[in-house]
Amino acid sequence: MKKYTYTDKKDTRSGFGDGLLEAGKRNPEVVALCADLIGSLKMNDFIKAFPERFFQVGIAEANMIGIAAGLATSGKIPFTGTFANFSTGRVYDQIRQSVAYSDKNVKICASHAGLTLGEDGATHQILEDIGMMKMLPGMTVINPCDYNQTKAATIAIAEHHGPVYLRFGRPVVPIFTDPDQKFEIGKAWMVNEGADVSIFATGHLVWEAIQAGEILAEEGIDAEIINIHTIKPLDAEAVLKSVAKTGCVVTAEEHNRLGGLGDSIAQLLAVNNPTPQEFVAVNDSFGESGTPAQLMTKYGLDAVNIVKAVKKVIARKKQNA
Repeated sequence: MKKYTYTDKKDTRSGFGDGLLEAGKRNPEVVALCADLIGSLKMNDFIKAFPERFFQVGIAEANMIGIAAGLATSGKIPFTGTFANFSTGRVYDQIRQSVAYSDKNVKICASHAGLTLGEDGATHQILEDIGMMKMLPGMTVINPCDYNQTKAATIAIAEHHGPVYLRFGRPVVPIFTDPDQKFEIGKAWMVNEGADVSIFATGHLVWEAIQAGEILAEEGIDAEIINIHTIKPLDAEAVLKSVAKTGCVVTAEEHNRLGGLGDSIAQLLAVNNPTPQEFVAVNDSFGESGTPAQLMTKYGLDAVNIVKAVKKVIARKKQNA
């Protein structure tokens, strides 16, 4: 098992804020809009550098999407910012009609996604957003794993033409990817090559998958771990190549098991290579109030549960042999 270490922890939303500033420096057409959550979205530095390119919309998320669509029509590259729940569930009609349907170049940037929003509870902890957004034709869906990758992804989507949903979070998490990485939309990242099981993880669950891989290695199980930061378009080639080698799959995500990464991989495998699969995800329920660590443990989104899923799916593989 390849060793990954870290010297610092940082929230992925800060990666978005720093990436937005850099994207703004590189391209004068980049503009930003926020729905009264500047501090939470870490947009302060962009506003200081480019005050004339920022629009405070207030608590009017649907209006923000409409304005962003209009700005895109005029050649701007708008980045909208609010919580993931408000970025998707509250404004789905506006995204569908004003952005996706006409292929507007709008970047929908969503913080505080998943259970790790924490104490704000179920009303704010959206666990359906990946499914909602990936179902929209032409929508790119990205869920990076740490500060560095989120910063790189933010810069990359400014250079990509078309609607994008960029998902990130509130808690501080280990920084373990390359600070100078080039983010390739739609290209999975091989975290660790292995032969016994394929673990496909996204977002905060990538680090948990690495921890699980270390536990499994001590028990003689060689796990292949792949970071699926781009859920749509899915890197089908990487998935199928890995599964052809290992013969079984675990998917890990901070999302409802219905409609998320695991769902996408299951569809791909059903058509191309039916394979035993286990899901580490929220099992069709809402969240609740608690600390991020408490919630990740209670809902089974941690290294311990990835290890359990791996052992279960390997047993199924052996039964089918």
